[in-house]
Amino acid sequence: MAGNSQRRGRRLTPKAGAPKGTGGKNKDSLAGRGRTLPADERPWHKAYSGTEKLPQRTAWKQDKERRAAAEEGRAPKIGQPGTKDTTWGKGGGRGTPTTKGRGGKPTGGRGGPRVAPGRKANPAKDSPELLVGRNPVLESLRTQVPATALYTAQGIDIDDRVKEIVRTAADRGIAILEVSRAELDRMTGGVLHQGVGLQVPPFAYEPFDDLVAAALEQAAPLLVALDGVTDPRNLGAVIRSAAAFGAQGVFVPERRAAGITATAWRTSAGAAARVPVAQVTNLTRSLKACKDAGFVVVGLDADGQTDLYDLEAAVGPLVVVVGSEGRGLSRLVGETCDLTVSIPMVSDVESLNASVAAAVTLAEVARRRSVEV
Repeated sequence: MAGNSQRRGRRLTPKAGAPKGTGGKNKDSLAGRGRTLPADERPWHKAYSGTEKLPQRTAWKQDKERRAAAEEGRAPKIGQPGTKDTTWGKGGGRGTPTTKGRGGKPTGGRGGPRVAPGRKANPAKDSPELLVGRNPVLESLRTQVPATALYTAQGIDIDDRVKEIVRTAADRGIAILEVSRAELDRMTGGVLHQGVGLQVPPFAYEPFDDLVAAALEQAAPLLVALDGVTDPRNLGAVIRSAAAFGAQGVFVPERRAAGITATAWRTSAGAAARVPVAQVTNLTRSLKACKDAGFVVVGLDADGQTDLYDLEAAVGPLVVVVGSEGRGLSRLVGETCDLTVSIPMVSDVESLNASVAAAVTLAEVARRRSVEV
């Protein structure tokens, strides 16, 4: 007889395949668990120092450590319950609280580790730039900030602001798109959006040469240059002041400086749509070009040699240079300026915010020019 196919105890079923193992078996239970908590935030650890009720077993662990430390003559290695605020919210199982996010909703759950407060997701690189929050979005729509789409979260709590936001967007012909809250979280990078986001198109910068030429066509040319201002809110505030006091344009460096972002749009209160803004590759070279065109370049400096109220050059073609928030004017820019100007102050305040200093200077320039007229 061929082979052993007729032997006693022969296999009557196919041979079992490779074992499946446990890979991926618990994948769902591990998803979305957040960061690993430090020992002083774990209610089940003897180092727990949270403000929530101490679990009975944790209290037993700490008491055991105290007795062992007393016998060995050392300090006990335990936490100090009540000294670290962990009362971000209640919920979950096994006595573990869940974290409440900025919107007040739990971000953890099922008794697992809590997500770090204020934790942000990484938005996609190709995601649109959004203005978020009900008040900022409403203010931007009121001030005619250019927008291409309005995103609203599904199930949003509708109040008077949301109604006006949707109505204004519809009146302006802006596309209104309803997306899931998770998708809006991804688009905004996890920041608090209150269920609304306004998509802002890329800003169209003015060519620098055109900016200078247009200013020289005016009776009293006035430009503002920013030297390394990195806060878009300061940039927006300077643009707003430039519009208020008659400046014909603003120019900023392309690198290591703030550009026109959604935040700058909102802070400018719509002025960015009326005041041309240019980006320049080299600020020092651009200032020299302004000087060649007939402008007087003055830099704001707390130690400037000229008092703002004695600035006689204010009535002619002028470029006001505002330094960065921390270090002020850079060395090369300071050397390029025709003169540096200080704002007189009666108190011991070291310096003014960049946007405030720009506003004060532009107001004084506008006052002098009105007197000359």
